[in-house]
Amino acid sequence: MANSPRPLNVGLVGGGKGAFIVHPHQKAIHFDGTRRVVAGALHPDPKIAMEEAAKWPYPIKGYGSYDEMIATNKTLPEDQKLDYVLIVTPNFVHFDPAMKAMKAGIAVFCEKPLCMNTKEAAILVKTSRKLGVPFGVAHTYLGHWTSRLSRYIVQNGLLGVIRWVDSYYIQGWLATKLEATGNQQASWRVDPKRAGGSGCGGDIGTHALMQLRYTTGLDVTQVSAQLEKFVEGRPIDDHFTIYCNLSNGGKALVRASQICHGHKNDLGILIAGTKGSLRWHQEEPESITILLPGQPDRVYWRGAVVGGDGFLPKDLPVDLMSEPTIPPGHPEAFHDAFARLHRSFEADVRKWKAGDNFCCDGAKYANVVDGWMGIAFIETCLKSSAKKGAWTTMPKKI
Repeated sequence: MANSPRPLNVGLVGGGKGAFIVHPHQKAIHFDGTRRVVAGALHPDPKIAMEEAAKWPYPIKGYGSYDEMIATNKTLPEDQKLDYVLIVTPNFVHFDPAMKAMKAGIAVFCEKPLCMNTKEAAILVKTSRKLGVPFGVAHTYLGHWTSRLSRYIVQNGLLGVIRWVDSYYIQGWLATKLEATGNQQASWRVDPKRAGGSGCGGDIGTHALMQLRYTTGLDVTQVSAQLEKFVEGRPIDDHFTIYCNLSNGGKALVRASQICHGHKNDLGILIAGTKGSLRWHQEEPESITILLPGQPDRVYWRGAVVGGDGFLPKDLPVDLMSEPTIPPGHPEAFHDAFARLHRSFEADVRKWKAGDNFCCDGAKYANVVDGWMGIAFIETCLKSSAKKGAWTTMPKKI
């Protein structure tokens, strides 16, 4: 199957009735013509699920539940079976469909955060390892080509030893009590039964953490955390500030907020090393800036990077340099980042289906262990915040 021209078949778990994140995903799945959405269990109510499938933008097979979709899969002809499922439900409905899909021999691509707690996360990691099933977690912003260039620069020591990282994600859409108006996107995100123990931290703080870990290759070892609620009556945090010790002895700030009026999806990272610094901003994702002592700032644009310029080495990795899909000046953005993740996941799924070795190591997309790390980070931050920011040690990596 590794050389098969057949597009991979993708089934959706969730995504109906006004859901947002499914649509960037489904557009990205279709980007290359090598993947396609063919089925969906789009809502927990079977009647609504079927109605939503009937009015999907293109024909898909609707199911009343993900149990039905997964169970039916084994009875289908080989060319109609699902190759992977995309889970885009609220957080409390990640674990069960992921487990059932893996046990049915279907690869899993799951929205973040991975699940509700480290107990669930550990089971997902162990099951994925035992069954050898590809498992990706949708940390979107790793899919920007400039995130990958940043990773190459930092992890090849071009900035020297990393001293300090400031990784942040600032929004303003929950600066008022939007959940009281019936807004469904707000309602589940501030409900601990559906979102988990942390609201802002679980929703977007995990993105800031993942950007730090992916770019630097470093892990957080200890946290001093403040999880705060600014909007009256909100049961879980809408503001998340974490001071961190890093695995190399460096320091970091991982911060997120959803109560800052005017901020949209303000994700960024500043990395300071002994030789220089790097600055990247998600709302302007086509470039990164390198700051070196005694030199003008260097701005590197996707598609226009040339090695051997006095900072970058002459021979840059072929796989990195071949990734841009359009010429510079024609902007890549949010949907392109999703597409790069699905493209990378597709490559591993095809190898797996062909019986070949695949390397789901977190270099191209976040894997299930990265998902576990996000949940462990949130739980450790909750413990620290409950102790008024006392330094609290992260659990040993699974």
